[in-house]
Amino acid sequence: MVSDTFTGSGLKQKAVHEFWVFIGISLYLAFFFCAVVTNRTILQRDFHDAYLNYGIALINAFVVAKAILIGEYAHLGKKHEAKPLLLSSVYKPFLFSLLVFGFHIVEEVIKQVIHGRDLAGAFRDTRIDDLLSRGLIIFCTFVPFFAFRELQRVLGEDSFLNLFFRKGAITDSRLAAKCRSNGEPAEYTSYRA
Repeated sequence: MVSDTFTGSGLKQKAVHEFWVFIGISLYLAFFFCAVVTNRTILQRDFHDAYLNYGIALINAFVVAKAILIGEYAHLGKKHEAKPLLLSSVYKPFLFSLLVFGFHIVEEVIKQVIHGRDLAGAFRDTRIDDLLSRGLIIFCTFVPFFAFRELQRVLGEDSFLNLFFRKGAITDSRLAAKCRSNGEPAEYTSYRA
């Protein structure tokens, strides 16, 4: 999805597009990760490390965004793209959550090794309950994200962006034209595929 839209385009244009896709994914993830930090900060009434926690959430958003792009480059979940959109929109979050879970395990082990543990001790001291709770948050964050990514893949990037950011785009879309050709009233055009 990321690099398929550029046939014959220059390398610079491709790099700029990839940068903005990365920024968009990072902003989406940062919104959710910062919300989790805010929730934890308020519940624990621990406000003295708030800036550090928000900084870590932003860094994690960048790392997870890069993991998503790596997964897309590796064609993770491509075999289910021909199946119904609902299946693809649930399968990809599961697959990418496993990928990010693997990245978090490596991250935790590296942190333990840096703090003087040997490799076996680092694996033993890794808190699996913390990693599983992070994995659940990632999965819940990925479900709407990949649902919209799959919708963008099906509609095309231009149609998708017009649908969400241009006034009157629903009546101008291919979806509305298809429904009009079926003789359905205009108020149903936004509900049918």
